[in-house]
Amino acid sequence: MSIPTVEPAPAIRAEPAALQAYRLLERLIVTLELAPGVVATEAALIDRSGLGRTPVREAIQRLAWEGLIEVRPRAGLVIAPIHAGDWLKVLDARRGVEIVLARAAARFVTREGAEQFHAAALHMQKAVISGNVVAFLEADKALDEAMAAASDNPFAARLAAPLQTHSRRFWFRYQAETGLAEAAEHHVHIIRSILDGDVEGAGREAERLMGLLRARAEATVR
Repeated sequence: MSIPTVEPAPAIRAEPAALQAYRLLERLIVTLELAPGVVATEAALIDRSGLGRTPVREAIQRLAWEGLIEVRPRAGLVIAPIHAGDWLKVLDARRGVEIVLARAAARFVTREGAEQFHAAALHMQKAVISGNVVAFLEADKALDEAMAAASDNPFAARLAAPLQTHSRRFWFRYQAETGLAEAAEHHVHIIRSILDGDVEGAGREAERLMGLLRARAEATVR
C-alpha cells in the first residue's frame, strides 16, 4: 500500500471559525454522536463546539443545505435520519462525479497537491493499522479534499462533497467494523494513478472504489 514520497509542504494557516464549526458538527453527525433523528438546538451546538454563535450558525446552514440537518423554525434542529436503502441512492449519484474528479486530478495535480495526497494516505494507513474508524474517516475526508483541490473543477467538487459526507456516515453506521484495509487499498490505487499522471487509470480505480462501496451497500440492504 505504499505511495511515492514527496517533500512536505509548508504549514497552512489556521482555519476560519465557521469552517472549524462545520468540521466539528459534520464529524459528530457522521460518527452518530449526534444521533439520527435527534432534535438539537442552536444553543446546545454552540456549547458543544466551544465556538461563537455566528460560525455555528453558518455551519448549521451549510449542513442543512447538504441534507444532514433539518431546520425547523421554533421547533429546533433535527439531525437527518438514516435509512440503509438511501446509501445506494447516494452512491449512484456519486459514482460519475468521482470518476470525473479522479481523472482531472491525475491531469492537473501539482507538487503541493501530491503532498496532500501523500499525507492523507499515510493517515489512512495508520488508521487501518490501529483499527481507528474515526481516524480512517477523517483521512478519507482529507483525501476527498485533496482530490477536489487537485482536480481544478470546483463545480464537480461542490457536487461531490455532500455525497461523500453522507457516504461516510453510512459507512460508519453499517460497515465500521469491517473492510477498512480493503477500502484503504482501493484509495491507495487511486492515489498512485493520480501521482503517476495516469488519467485513465485514475478513472478506473475510482470506479472500482465506487463498485466496492455499492457492493457493501447492497449487502447492507439485503
